[in-house]
Amino acid sequence: MKIIVTGATGMVGAEVIRQAILDKDIEEITAIVRKPLDIHHPKIKTILHQNFSDYSSLSNVFKNNDALIWCLGISQSQVSKEKYNEITFDYTLAVANEIQKINPSLTFLFLSGEGADRTEKSKTIFARVKGKAENALIKLEMKHLYIARPGGIKPIHKNPNTAFIYKLLIPFFPLLELLFPTKMINSVQLAKAMLNIVKTKPQEQLWYNMDLKNLSKKL
Repeated sequence: MKIIVTGATGMVGAEVIRQAILDKDIEEITAIVRKPLDIHHPKIKTILHQNFSDYSSLSNVFKNNDALIWCLGISQSQVSKEKYNEITFDYTLAVANEIQKINPSLTFLFLSGEGADRTEKSKTIFARVKGKAENALIKLEMKHLYIARPGGIKPIHKNPNTAFIYKLLIPFFPLLELLFPTKMINSVQLAKAMLNIVKTKPQEQLWYNMDLKNLSKKL
């Protein structure tokens, strides 16, 4: 199987790359990134791409792969509301529309988050924009669309691109896992679950935190 990963320099995307390297069913990993990866392996092909609003130059990439795991994202604390909407919604819909034109059979997995609000009325920009993106993707009627909604994600490997506010929480993750086990997932579990989804293409489209934790045990 050949997969594409975006957001591969971030916490979740980098973990997807690591776990895909270990997965014997994944023969090739294409990382679409703005800057080179810190991870190197014969399975990995890196494509440096700057304009995430335009994917017309990547037609052959979409044609020659089986799945895209969309991990591109940013903390709402790091950018303005307008920029957050652009990264979370505009970039996602741009690539989804390109896929529909080029290879509608490509499996698309969107990394959303617990609390995403499909009414699009939440006071929290994260919930509102993630919900809006989910709604728009569903309206496209993609053949193989999956949405992952993890809860709090505990990083297993250090990542320099992790948001500062997230880094402050890292020492508290053991306590949070103890107090809220159903609301927490670690980055390895999440990566394994997402790989499992694109490999098996299950009937369920929306995957919540505990579903993802349970699914990760099957890989």
